[in-house]
Amino acid sequence: MSETRRTATGGPAVSRRLFLAGSAGGMAVPLAAAGAQARVPDEPQAEAFTIDLKVNGQAHSLALDPRATLLDTLRDGLGLTGTKKGCDHGQCGACTVHMGGRRVLSCLTLAAMTEGQEVTTVEGLEGADGSLHPMQQAFIDQDAFQCGYCTPGQIMSAIACIDEGHAGDPAEIREYMSGNLCRCGAYPNIVAAIRQVAEPTES
Repeated sequence: MSETRRTATGGPAVSRRLFLAGSAGGMAVPLAAAGAQARVPDEPQAEAFTIDLKVNGQAHSLALDPRATLLDTLRDGLGLTGTKKGCDHGQCGACTVHMGGRRVLSCLTLAAMTEGQEVTTVEGLEGADGSLHPMQQAFIDQDAFQCGYCTPGQIMSAIACIDEGHAGDPAEIREYMSGNLCRCGAYPNIVAAIRQVAEPTES
């Protein structure tokens, strides 16, 4: 049966099927052209600059993108992978390090901000003879970790919690450690580890 019919005036009538097929084909070229024009140009690269960092007592001179975070600089630039990348939004605490004696979230800190500051990561806690920091030992003694992914950040925050004078009781410890998340739920053991260091048993 023919697809062409006649209208009341005698002219050819186009069936709905042919009309839709033709419309779709006609739209393809403009849409493709619009898509080609909508391509976002590549973001221009920022000019690298040289920065002098002091990490774990060692001086480093690195050429960095000015937008580089301290976290990425530590992990990718210096190979210090003890500092973990968790949420990368400053919400989990896995990337906690010390800068100028204070705890900071390295994923929210630009590397450029650290020039002239002393940065300490979990790798820098061990003694020259390889001995563990008391907080590292306490985490082992109290079984204060399971998967261990958040543990470096937990330990760095735990040391700062005591140094800041916020380890007076379990409630205060929980309050000032609340920025460090543990998906394994080892919170009671973490509190116990901090108390072990904050209130050592007299021999």
